[in-house]
Amino acid sequence: MSPENGEAAAAARTAVITGASSGIGAATARALAADGFRTVLAARRQDRLEALAAEIGGEPVVVDVTDPDSVAAFAAGVGACDVVVHCAGGALGLEPLAESDEERWRWMYEANALGMVRVTKALLPLLLASGDGHVVAVTSIAGFETYRGGSGYAAAKHAQRAALQTLRLELLGQPVRITDVAPGMVETEFSLVRFDGDREAAERVYAGMTPLTGEDVAECIRWAVGLPSHVNVDEIVVRPRDQARATEVSRHLDEDDRA
Repeated sequence: MSPENGEAAAAARTAVITGASSGIGAATARALAADGFRTVLAARRQDRLEALAAEIGGEPVVVDVTDPDSVAAFAAGVGACDVVVHCAGGALGLEPLAESDEERWRWMYEANALGMVRVTKALLPLLLASGDGHVVAVTSIAGFETYRGGSGYAAAKHAQRAALQTLRLELLGQPVRITDVAPGMVETEFSLVRFDGDREAAERVYAGMTPLTGEDVAECIRWAVGLPSHVNVDEIVVRPRDQARATEVSRHLDEDDRA
């Protein structure tokens, strides 16, 4: 390594991205790496992490945000953290509350709300020590809107959003920014997971409209992180043009699509 490269590496800020193995997390890792960040890629799927790390020069670490011991071991080895982007999470099912599965609710709460809390708590000393820390969480419009069949996911996302807003108050005066990025419909593996791998059901979610991509959301994150340190973007709500509310979607379907 040349002296110039060594200096650049030493000066690079560190971004930790959870849920980095796919979708918004992977797109965010690519965007921040392109902006010169040292990227620490955290997720459960090692093969995908290693492939992404090879592509962007990141550091892959297998982490399960629902496991406190996994998070603690991960945080102990990070070394430095200037930015943490919480992309881990997800939804399971569309059952009405009367038919709800408590285990699915518990997983959604663990993955979305408690996962964010665990990772933030573990990395907070490093974020404060950086002198210019930033916590970014990808929440959802489900954090402030509800819809039929979404009670478990909306409950978890409301909790995540409330925790994030409270953290903003608790860290007022400290050198850490807090940003909530709340997307509407994004075509990633989100719906595939929600429908237990049923690809046809997942594709119907986006039929006749143009959803956001992971890259669209990553650009919002990149912009907020790249602003001067005295600028805190509290919240970004980003939806496709074809979506006005959680269930208000403009679809342009032909007869075959409607069948």
